[in-house]
Amino acid sequence: MLEENLSLIGRVCAWIGAQPFAVEIAESAWLFPIIESIHVLALALVVGSIAMVDLRLLGVVAVRTRVTERINHLLPYTWAAFTAAVVSGGLLFSSQAATYCANIHFQLKLGFLALAGINMAVFHLAGYRDVAKWDSDIKPPGSARIAGGVSLSLWVAIVCFGRWIGFD
Repeated sequence: MLEENLSLIGRVCAWIGAQPFAVEIAESAWLFPIIESIHVLALALVVGSIAMVDLRLLGVVAVRTRVTERINHLLPYTWAAFTAAVVSGGLLFSSQAATYCANIHFQLKLGFLALAGINMAVFHLAGYRDVAKWDSDIKPPGSARIAGGVSLSLWVAIVCFGRWIGFD
């Protein structure tokens, strides 16, 4: 069963890599570097804005700013940058999909990205529900600090594994 699933993934990745837009990205001397630059800039905005929230949750920076104020201010930028990172990352992936599918660093990056999403969902479903009680506290409760620390760690891992993709 696992072999069949891996074979299916390999066929899907090969199909993606054979699409005309993917071939154009792979063969163009300038298209891949432009898309990669957009991806890196978008990722910097994503990680930077998330880090600003995480550091507030840890009680390290902007301790006089309400957590909700910080999140509400940064969230539109985070989602816009995340969208740009996903689109540009998808285009980069398409240019060498079969190679990336087999790349352990790419797999780890996606795995840590999934964990970051789960961490965010758990925080918003559990810890953030009672934010009104601790919104302006210098040090948020332990669950919020844990969520912030885990998030920060996961995003560092995402950036590191993303960088290592090209060296595998």
